[in-house]
Amino acid sequence: MKKHIYVAYTGGTIGMRPSSQGFIPAAGFLSETLAKMPEFHRSEMPNFTIQEYDNLIDSSDMSPSDWQKIANDIQQNYQQYDGFIILHGTDTMAYTASALSFMLEELGKPVIVTGSQIPLAQLRSDGQVNLLNALYIAANYPIAEVTLFFNNQLFRGNRSRKLDADGFNAFDSPNFPPLLKAGINIEVNKKLLGIDTTKNLHVSQIESQPIGVVTLYPGISTDVIKNTLQQPVKALILLSFGVGNAPQNASLLQQLSIADQQGIIVLNCTQCVRGKVNMNGYANGHVLREVGVVSGQDMTPEAALAKLHYLLSKDMPPSHIKRQLIANLRGELTE
Repeated sequence: MKKHIYVAYTGGTIGMRPSSQGFIPAAGFLSETLAKMPEFHRSEMPNFTIQEYDNLIDSSDMSPSDWQKIANDIQQNYQQYDGFIILHGTDTMAYTASALSFMLEELGKPVIVTGSQIPLAQLRSDGQVNLLNALYIAANYPIAEVTLFFNNQLFRGNRSRKLDADGFNAFDSPNFPPLLKAGINIEVNKKLLGIDTTKNLHVSQIESQPIGVVTLYPGISTDVIKNTLQQPVKALILLSFGVGNAPQNASLLQQLSIADQQGIIVLNCTQCVRGKVNMNGYANGHVLREVGVVSGQDMTPEAALAKLHYLLSKDMPPSHIKRQLIANLRGELTE
């Protein structure tokens, strides 16, 4: 029997149409466009059902409540379909893919997040290739986790990042190889293939959490850290230098120590696109560990933010959250 794939259109460039104010989402336009494209209806393709959300949004407006809506939608339709495609704007696609990877506990079917840089109805759109391949892969090469497909590569969702604002090769997975490459031949790690129908999907509920993000820079004032921590934040992501280094500034370190004492979690992620945090490597990293800062290892900032939302939404003490942050829950970090 043909596989049946559920396609949720949340908004984003792929289904937009031109207007006097630029490209905008339009109800029904994506379905109309696909109906006129015979390649999506060939015998080799799976059956698919498109669900356009009532409130189509630009991904720049995406929030944790929207992540919850998508996760709940997958749960409600989980038994009826063989796989799921989430059509999404590219700007925050990596955040949503990361969040869904944590929220969809005991996932046994493929969930692929994709979109395009040019609307599907426009000449030279990359949307046709991205969606066509995502459907074909979900049906024929199912990988039972949340992934992101773009420009002929399938990435682990919580390892992906948008690295190019203009190019078709917009996404990459700097610290983890692609799970699949769709060239002339489809290259895939066969150990990952297959669905697990014995798993019972559980969707973890999340709420928007107050999380600060501070990028370190040469000469940064302690007041930048202090003012952020004086806000009602539960966690702070510190984007540090190199392998997790920060200035050996006594007043700055004191603020981080106070944060730890107050139960505010400080997570250290590197500014570098590739590589990982190692706070034992240099003295300037070691002092961060001494004041209670947690290593983000090789997590992307997007995965780190999503993981904090996920963990902070659970009723757990900071000490337990810290242990979970350094644990590899969904393949988001290298053990």
